[in-house]
Amino acid sequence: MFKTALVTGGNGNLGRLVAQQLEDLGTQVVSFDLPGSEGPHCAQRHAVVLGDMRDHHLLENTLIAHKPDVVIHLASMLSGSSEANPEQAWEVNASSSIRLMRLCLEQNIGPFFFASTAATYGPDLTSPVALSTPQWPENIYGATKVAVERMGVYLKLKHGFDFRCLRFPMVLSPSAPAGAMTAYPSHAIAAAARGDDFVMPVAPETGMSTLYLNDVTRSIVEICSAQRAALTEHAYNLHSYMFTAQDLVAAIQSRFPAFTCTFTPGSPTDDLILRWPDVFDDSAARADWGWAPHYDFDATIEALVQFATTQR
Repeated sequence: MFKTALVTGGNGNLGRLVAQQLEDLGTQVVSFDLPGSEGPHCAQRHAVVLGDMRDHHLLENTLIAHKPDVVIHLASMLSGSSEANPEQAWEVNASSSIRLMRLCLEQNIGPFFFASTAATYGPDLTSPVALSTPQWPENIYGATKVAVERMGVYLKLKHGFDFRCLRFPMVLSPSAPAGAMTAYPSHAIAAAARGDDFVMPVAPETGMSTLYLNDVTRSIVEICSAQRAALTEHAYNLHSYMFTAQDLVAAIQSRFPAFTCTFTPGSPTDDLILRWPDVFDDSAARADWGWAPHYDFDATIEALVQFATTQR
């Protein structure tokens, strides 16, 4: 296992869990995140660096000072906030990520993990989506992720950079960030636990390929720990299950019978998710480094409900 890891976005919803898993394995974790992102978890970190991903000199100084063995790059503007400010999204998600990779290459740091997205493929594809499917995203979030993937592969092929990448589908999380267009399942369950009605931003039949957060964090640690020679692909798709909004309502009402909601066919979120595939082919991840999800739909709902009920 690694002696020291740098986790960008390390104070966030995903970064905190990845950091905790690494620390449980004996790795010293340096978290890099925005000022104001601190919390009780920071006391556990080897170090916490507060700053902006666009601060090239701070990133360089952080790498020099802490000499990480692995960089796990999770810092990113999410889909909704990226669409609201495309120029900033490009600076944060694409340009800053590429500068960070070049810094790591200069200092001989690797593996470098990049969290990408199924949104890089674009809409209206036939399931299951293969790794070889051309990537033509129609939103700025996906476009920024494609740009970083391409540069990571370029640095890998031309300079031997140890670039590793996973493309995540919709991710369900107990503490779903407000800026993610796909966060409505967690918000619906939280509303049900409070006894509130909810407006689903999608149509009843809308759904797509999905993972639960714990499977996401585990997959990151696993691919970073895998032997480089075993990884035959530059990037990997992951998938666990597909569910529709109506499936979600049925699962919620089985636990909260009084829960009611309305649907919003034709909304921007509905259009986005409805056009994304139901299944992404993750056979390469299963073959190369033993990927397998631990959470199916029912296990995910149960985990989200347990969290929501403790927050009331």
